Amino acid sequence: MLKMAVLLSGSGRTLDNFHARIEAGTLAAQIQVVVSNVAGVLGLAKAEKYGYPAFHAATNDEINTILQNYDVDVICLAGYLKLYTAPPSLARAVINIHPSLIPSFCGDGFYGHHVHQAVKDRGCTLSGCTVHFANERYDEGPIILQKSVELGYDDDVDTIAAKVFEVECEAFPEAINRVAEKGVEFFWRRVKA
Repeated sequence: MLKMAVLLSGSGRTLDNFHARIEAGTLAAQIQVVVSNVAGVLGLAKAEKYGYPAFHAATNDEINTILQNYDVDVICLAGYLKLYTAPPSLARAVINIHPSLIPSFCGDGFYGHHVHQAVKDRGCTLSGCTVHFANERYDEGPIILQKSVELGYDDDVDTIAAKVFEVECEAFPEAINRVAEKGVEFFWRRVKA
């Protein structure tokens, strides 16, 4: 069972998903602490309601100072909208979810609505999400899991976002379970630098 820190920047929808699956026994993890880089967001209120230690910290150093007080195996970026640099002991244990099939529509500036608009503008008939380990560059770490979703020709950006979020809710917990089963280093070893 993995001990997780969850970093977020907004409403905490992914935190809701994690919490529900932990309670149901389908996610092999325990949330140790939740940190937001944005003060007063709904995600922090939800963390407190669920009984998780919850903090606001604006910088990587502040976040890492908080994390050193908790026993953490992995750090999950759950709608965290800044580039995060983990402490050296956890540098290869940061897991992110991206709302496209990497290597398409990823990198600096590609997040949330921007990704789905780019998918719509390109006329894609397939999108999805990628759960991957994060490194010092946006969306370049080893891929853990990808899930795809078919798009209709007339899907608007909100419809695309909803379809992708639905598969994200399945993919992120499944990916965490795979990391719990195989270990972090398995995924780093299977890719070429």
